[in-house]
Amino acid sequence: MNWKKELALSLASAFLSGLACVIYDQIYSRAFYVNFSKIINIRGIMVLSIIGCLLMSIGYILLIRWKGNKLIPWANVVYGVFSFASIVAVLSFKLPLDMESPELFPGLATPMHFFPVLSFLIVYPFFKINNQIK
Repeated sequence: MNWKKELALSLASAFLSGLACVIYDQIYSRAFYVNFSKIINIRGIMVLSIIGCLLMSIGYILLIRWKGNKLIPWANVVYGVFSFASIVAVLSFKLPLDMESPELFPGLATPMHFFPVLSFLIVYPFFKINNQIK
């Protein structure tokens, strides 16, 4: 495997995820007249997208080196489960008392937890990292 290709996969999927999250943030904020920029901002969105996509890429790299591409479908299942599990943090997050419309925050943050895994799974086939079919 080529580490440059793996890094490019992480960055491309992180960019796509971050872009989707920022667009969703703008649409949601304007549609519901809310401003959660003190809690979730563009920098945070991009950093978390990069971290999430980098971790998924590292997971693929380790699995491919260990067992070839046999376990990739199971890795996808695990990534999906982790995405669902991560929304528990959103639902239990306590907003500052001065924040307006705190009940709308989960509607903003919950879908964003699925964008990294979706973008990673969309971008991955274009990079063909697991050329070795066993």
